[in-house]
Amino acid sequence: MTKPLTEKEKMLQGKPYKAFGEELLGERQHAKELVFDFNRLRPSEIDERNELIRQLLGKTGKNFFIEPPFRCDYGYNIEIGENFYSNYNCIIVDCSRVSIGSNVLFGPNVSLFAAGHPLHHELRNQEIEYAFPITIGNNVWIGGNTVVNPGVTIGDNTVIGSGSVVTKDIPANVVAVGNPCRVLREIREEDKDKYYKNLKYEE
Repeated sequence: MTKPLTEKEKMLQGKPYKAFGEELLGERQHAKELVFDFNRLRPSEIDERNELIRQLLGKTGKNFFIEPPFRCDYGYNIEIGENFYSNYNCIIVDCSRVSIGSNVLFGPNVSLFAAGHPLHHELRNQEIEYAFPITIGNNVWIGGNTVVNPGVTIGDNTVIGSGSVVTKDIPANVVAVGNPCRVLREIREEDKDKYYKNLKYEE
């Protein structure tokens, strides 16, 4: 006889699950303790903050900077690449895998929601949830007050404009913005030339 799946196994396999059993509740409580410690450290205690993030997340690069406050559900479902930067008030509801590439920038108040709830109230009232992965490629910039919904992939080098609600996949090498978020245009080589003239860095 096949052993029934645990609620955690259902969650990680993208099946309907219930989040308030002992195992998942305990894991969320553990993550909240680490997040609480992270958010209460002094601004100068960068090394201590980074060590807590390494304990919390499933994978990190060597270099990253997450401005407090930060919130997540489990932590172990989150992977960040090299040179990740998140501004204030990042929220990641990581009931499924959230994979973030290298050289990714988040503006303030960026929220990644891998979890969702049924549309019909009878199912919601049974405490049923679902979760689908979120994937963000390399060299992505996500503007402030953006929400990314379950199951979304954002391609490499793409810029998401501030205030967007990303409900569907966004391809690589584009500027996308809006609610719902839509592709505005491709990022072109002349974008580098245009801004280089005004933003040339001099030591």
